Amino acid sequence: MKIRPVVIAVALLATLSGCEELGIPDPAKEAARAQAEGEAIGSACRHAGRALEDCYTLNPKASKADIFSGWRNMNDYMIENKIDIVPPTLADTTSHAPATEPTASAPADDAPPSRPRPPGRP
Repeated sequence: MKIRPVVIAVALLATLSGCEELGIPDPAKEAARAQAEGEAIGSACRHAGRALEDCYTLNPKASKADIFSGWRNMNDYMIENKIDIVPPTLADTTSHAPATEPTASAPADDAPPSRPRPPGRP
């Protein structure tokens, strides 16, 4: 009858090993993910030629220490390998878009005529 406790222990171990599948967060993995993401943001900012302060402003949720670490590592790498910055090619359309004003020739009410509703319906 010593097999029964072993079977229970194995079943319990198998159940507990699937905790990641249940969606239970692992603080160590979350911290490592956040650090890697911050370093990637810092590296991308340096590669694009952005100032460190701009990078902090554009990414307020990322850790400043992680951003700085990634920025510094990319800076060292770029200097060592004589790599130039790669400026972003997409323009920020929200800040450069001209304000649109309605034209004077267009009527103020361009709404299409409404269809008559069937009787008994609001």
